[in-house]
Amino acid sequence: MRRVGPILYFRGQTDDRWRLSALIVAATDDTPGPLRVGRAGSAAPILLHRHPGGSLWRYDFALPLGTAASTAEYGIGGQTWTVALPARAGARRLAYTACNGTVNETPPARNELWVQLAGEHRKRPFHLLLQGGDQLYADSIWRDVPALRAWKRLPWRRAHRAPFTPDMAQATVDHYFNRYCWLWAQPELAPVLASVPSIMMWDDHDVFDGWGSWPDERQACPVFQGVGSVAREYFTLFQLAAKADDLPDNFADPRGGHFGCAFKIGGIGIAAPDLRSGRTRRRVMDENGWHGFLAGLEGLQACRSVLIMSSVPLVNADLSPIERLMCLIPRYQRVQDDLRDQWQSMAHRDEWARMLRHLADFSARTGAVVTSLSGEIHLGAFGVVESGDGQIYQLTASGIVNPPPPAPVVAVYEWLGRRPIAVAPGLSTQSLKIPGHNRRFLRRRNWLSLDLTGDGGLTAVWHTAHGDAGRVDLS
Repeated sequence: MRRVGPILYFRGQTDDRWRLSALIVAATDDTPGPLRVGRAGSAAPILLHRHPGGSLWRYDFALPLGTAASTAEYGIGGQTWTVALPARAGARRLAYTACNGTVNETPPARNELWVQLAGEHRKRPFHLLLQGGDQLYADSIWRDVPALRAWKRLPWRRAHRAPFTPDMAQATVDHYFNRYCWLWAQPELAPVLASVPSIMMWDDHDVFDGWGSWPDERQACPVFQGVGSVAREYFTLFQLAAKADDLPDNFADPRGGHFGCAFKIGGIGIAAPDLRSGRTRRRVMDENGWHGFLAGLEGLQACRSVLIMSSVPLVNADLSPIERLMCLIPRYQRVQDDLRDQWQSMAHRDEWARMLRHLADFSARTGAVVTSLSGEIHLGAFGVVESGDGQIYQLTASGIVNPPPPAPVVAVYEWLGRRPIAVAPGLSTQSLKIPGHNRRFLRRRNWLSLDLTGDGGLTAVWHTAHGDAGRVDLS
């Protein structure tokens, strides 16, 4: 019996084939039947994981692409789902989401924008769904798991010496398994996830808030590392439909040292660096992550349009003055990990410049239009990187569920975002007003639709519960 799913995952375009995987969660002792493709094709289920609450099974299959856009069906059991397919070459239509959760979540109200996205898909189908981070909000683990709740009340030094006990480990496994099943089974999300293949990249809340940006002694302690290890395993199972040490094609490190990946679909490239696996308070990516990202980027040289899924925005208001102020206050301040998460953090300025230089150089060498897609800040935003005669645009959309910050906080963003930031000689960033919105930051829950022509043209629209809130045409 199928309990959750199917959830579709994009595995790449190979000539005239649109390669996909589908994940389902079945009752623990059940073995599901094959997946049907068209009239004669089928795919056998592959067991990924067993948990007392259910077993995860994956199907790998491909759908044919033609010279024109089309649709195809696949089925499991007595149900079928329709997938919109692009032409073999040419235009692609994508949706981008981030920050799919809150601390206090009450369906169906939380999913208002997912219903809207599903409606847009029915009118003009999406070929891909890019989910840019914080698909799962797992922060409640510190409240919902009694042993972890008790641990968090300990004095820091004592907590850092405490072991990650077997009882903690099992409760942590159960928490992530149950949270993912709860999330993917919601009726407002399920039709989209079953019909539009996703590319997903994680961010901190997929582990818990601030993962990687906590002080070193906290980050390295046995309990934090134990929880992080379980979160990593369940991220790969539920968001990549894979095992943590056996990642699919298009991932730079198949053994799972990081989750950076890149895809070439016609004249369009998508590169997603992993900004969490190697993160510390002094770096965003380790050298393994950097190597994988740059190798994936170089594989997209023939693309006319390249999308960078940077979970944290490359262009944002400069919050480092607030970060400096926090550092003057005795003891660790809870907001410090949010400030340290940013590329603009005092600790990451050199690495930020390194990323922007690589992207600017790639765009100049190849002639590709490079656009960064991000979430994380719970606001819509638009910005630009200036480098010589070249430009890289930033489109930020979040959260599809998480509400925006209070108005005074957004006012500070607006004030700090007025001036350009000189990142390095010949390299600067600037927050821009969203066309049609007349402000730099959109204080509404939002998501993006993206229409790409394949020859470098891109049209992006921010969608909110109140309707479209801004549109940009880039080329």
